[in-house]
Amino acid sequence: MSNYANVEEITRLVLQAMESTSTKTNEVPVKVPVGVSARHIHLTQEDVEKLFGKGYQLTKKKELMGGQFASNEQCTIVGLKLRAIENVRILGPVRKASQVEISMTDARTLGVNAPVRQSGDTKGSAPIALVGPKGAIYLEEGCIVAARHIQMSPEAAKAANLKDGDMVSVRMGNERGALMEDVKIRVDKTFTLEMHIDTDEANACQVKHGEIATIVK
Repeated sequence: MSNYANVEEITRLVLQAMESTSTKTNEVPVKVPVGVSARHIHLTQEDVEKLFGKGYQLTKKKELMGGQFASNEQCTIVGLKLRAIENVRILGPVRKASQVEISMTDARTLGVNAPVRQSGDTKGSAPIALVGPKGAIYLEEGCIVAARHIQMSPEAAKAANLKDGDMVSVRMGNERGALMEDVKIRVDKTFTLEMHIDTDEANACQVKHGEIATIVK
C-alpha cells in the first residue's frame, strides 16, 4: 500500500471516530434524582405482631414512592456478636418476608457478613435479631446491604431507551464525585424516577438526597 493510501485510510478512520464521538456527545444525557436510603426494616405482619403485640398494625409517618411508607415504628437490630443499632425505621406496608437493609459500615458495626443484594433477594444472606417493645425475633437470613439501583416507570424507561434489568453507570457529585458502575435498572408502573444509594455511597460522593445524577450508558 502506498504512503498516500496509508494516509487516506488513517484519515478515514479518524473521521469515523470523530463522527462517532460527535454522535455520542449530541445524545441528551439522562438525568435522575438521587434518593439516599438509610438503614431500614421490612416486616411480615406476623413479625410485626411478635415485636409490637398481637393485632398490631404499622402506622404511617411519611408517604414514600411505589405505595410504600415510613412508619412511626422503630426497633433495635442486633448482630451475632451482640452489637446493636437502635431506632431503625420500619417501612410499610407489610411484606411476605422480613428483611433488614443496612450499609456496609453498619455491617461492620454489627459484626455481620451482609452481602450486597437487590431488595428481596435474601436467600443465604446474613442472620440478624430484632428487638421491639413487646418481643424479639431472630431471622436466620434476611440482612443485606442493598445494591444501588434506579427505579423507573415504563414511560421513563422507554424515553431513556432502557429496560428492566439493564445495567448502567451513573456519574454523581462534584468535588468528590464518582462514576458508579453496575447500577441496575428496575422498571415498574408504580415507580417514579429515582436512583437509590445508601448512606455510605452518598457520603463518599458528598451527594445529598434529591441531587441530580447522570446516567452514562
